[in-house]
Amino acid sequence: EKPRTTVGWKGLINDPYLDESFRIDEGLRIARQLLIEINRLGLPAGSEFLDVISPQYLGDLISWGAIGARTTESQVHRELASGISAPIGFKNGTDGNIKIATDAIQAAAGGHHFLSVHKNGQVAIVQTNGNPDCHVILRGGKTPNYDAANVAAACADLAKAKLPQTLMVDCSHANSSKQHEKQLDVAKDIAGQISGGSTSIFGVMVESHLNAGAQKFTPGKDDSSKLEYGKSITDACLGWDDSIASLDVLSAAVQARRALK
Repeated sequence: EKPRTTVGWKGLINDPYLDESFRIDEGLRIARQLLIEINRLGLPAGSEFLDVISPQYLGDLISWGAIGARTTESQVHRELASGISAPIGFKNGTDGNIKIATDAIQAAAGGHHFLSVHKNGQVAIVQTNGNPDCHVILRGGKTPNYDAANVAAACADLAKAKLPQTLMVDCSHANSSKQHEKQLDVAKDIAGQISGGSTSIFGVMVESHLNAGAQKFTPGKDDSSKLEYGKSITDACLGWDDSIASLDVLSAAVQARRALK
């Protein structure tokens, strides 16, 4: 699923055929089959959760989830996170505000009662036990916030909230100034922090695809048969080679940190 700033293609589930037919029922089946095949490879799958219904169809196949910057403050999404059987990352606000994410973690850690839909499709009162495995994702704000000083400041905010002082960094979005090629530079900076002994960063997010960049496409107007295979139609991504390079530099950094012990 893909959150949009205004309007546009909302992802495989919402419009699987890229033609504004909105065959959401088929999108759910395709998404579930894709996740099954990924899981069969022994590869954990992650996803951003945009609504409170689709996780009922996909949650058993997802090992990690994200709540986006625009929905971290949402009561509904905090309640959703409290009942998901997987770690959930909350992004800081689009203005760089960390507190909304720490508030969300605290809210999701508690149990909640709310209206939802159970597995048989009926509306029900749902009770959750709370999710103790939530964390912050630094995605930048008005300025990037992946550097050591911003990471330390975020960890200080986590300490004040009596939360674990570890987090994930999003190499894209405001941290790359929405320039996809800068994601590799962000990964190198993070690698420098890790190889220097920092234990504050436990993971990264990278927007990656087979081919670099993005291509413009408007469902219902443009011809999907003319799309370039393996190139994003939403956010611009790193290509395969730079994606491998980012993994290599991060892997080397982890090995260097282990050697310090």
